Amino acid sequence: MTSTRFTAACIQMRSGRNVLKNRDDAVALVRQAADQGAHFAQTPEMTSLVCRDRDELFSKVGPEAQDPVLAALREVARERGIVVQIGSIAVKEGDKVANRAFLIDASGDVVASYDKIHLYDVDLPNGESWRESATYTGGASAVAAETPWGYLGMTICYDVRFAALYKALAENGASFLSAPAAFTRQTGEAHWHVLHRARAIETGSFMISAAQGGLHEDGRETYGHSLIVDPWGRVLAEGGTEPGVVLAEIDTALVTEVRGRIPTLKNARPFKVEVVPLIETDRAATA
Repeated sequence: MTSTRFTAACIQMRSGRNVLKNRDDAVALVRQAADQGAHFAQTPEMTSLVCRDRDELFSKVGPEAQDPVLAALREVARERGIVVQIGSIAVKEGDKVANRAFLIDASGDVVASYDKIHLYDVDLPNGESWRESATYTGGASAVAAETPWGYLGMTICYDVRFAALYKALAENGASFLSAPAAFTRQTGEAHWHVLHRARAIETGSFMISAAQGGLHEDGRETYGHSLIVDPWGRVLAEGGTEPGVVLAEIDTALVTEVRGRIPTLKNARPFKVEVVPLIETDRAATA
């Protein structure tokens, strides 16, 4: 029988340019979460490496089978008997890199993976420029993975701005959704909370998102504020900007209750969009 109750932990980090140090930091924090009673621990996007320079990034990442962070967190999951979601690590895929998340069960086996679908290409008013598509290859499939407490919808960072993805995951059985991230401080201050609360409310789901936070070695500044939000849009737990563990008790029975009260998934109907052009009149004829 599937249990509805568990303790979730967001592992907030400030990953740098040293993969093995990032690995050790992640392992220590997941162990800390397990010691505090977590049944499920999620690390942020780019757990293994936060590095702006493309050449340096490529010199430090390899294929999935050789990734030291994935291997270490599989061992921790097995050691502590908890489910671990790696928010993402960089995995070499040909001449580009996949931004890939993993779900690891309590036996240490990888049961699901997800490649970030939406890539962040933007020029910000403060002069910062981001071109994820120059380095990363986008995924093509959404993933809802089974856990002991229900289905987890796996997404990453920028995906959180695309509501249709979360609706599709919820319609396919996901009770809790995730968007582990390395949000910039500027965009995080403006949108991080409202986007998470909106995705939770729209789908009647929990949102669990670990984040990178603070000033990184490569000069970027991330927002932090790891979040756990319930299906009613209430923030159950929130981090600051420092590395650490953010914990909350989850009861997925609340998903059934909230979706029963506001059945947006059930009530959704197909529709088409009619585009009506401006009707020009003959002003001279009507004068």
